[in-house]
Amino acid sequence: MTVIRTEPLTAAAFAPFGDVLDASGTPDKIINQGLCGRYHDRARMDFGPDGRVGISIFQAEARALPYTLDLVERHPDGSQAFVPMTADAFLVIVAEDQDGTPANIRAFLTAPGQGINLLRNTWHGVLTPLAAPGLFAVIDRIGSTPNLQEYPLRQPRTVIAG
Repeated sequence: MTVIRTEPLTAAAFAPFGDVLDASGTPDKIINQGLCGRYHDRARMDFGPDGRVGISIFQAEARALPYTLDLVERHPDGSQAFVPMTADAFLVIVAEDQDGTPANIRAFLTAPGQGINLLRNTWHGVLTPLAAPGLFAVIDRIGSTPNLQEYPLRQPRTVIAG
């Protein structure tokens, strides 16, 4: 079985797949009577011409490393952001697209307080919290057309800590 080692989630490493959502660096603006830093417009949200933004709450079962990866999916009509509602790390699996199939799979381990935004049509693993309760706010496309393509991997991969 092929092994994939996790790597830390950084904006530079993750840029081809999406955006890291965190409060790093200097705030873009100070608001609320000087008591709040606003980190403005951190995600490239994209919902296509016939979709709208929706905010849902997901509660996923906690998983553990090593993790067996046997399925990836993508959303051709919209981006998808995952914002953890706890300060726990989670596993983010992404892959490049190679003629309609996933290739060069990578695994990232978030730091506490980081979320992600997956760009439209990015192959990714399912939501994989590493601690309970696995509670996330998910911002994605709501529309009348299907927006999910699943790809079962012929050869599962094992994801281990970097």
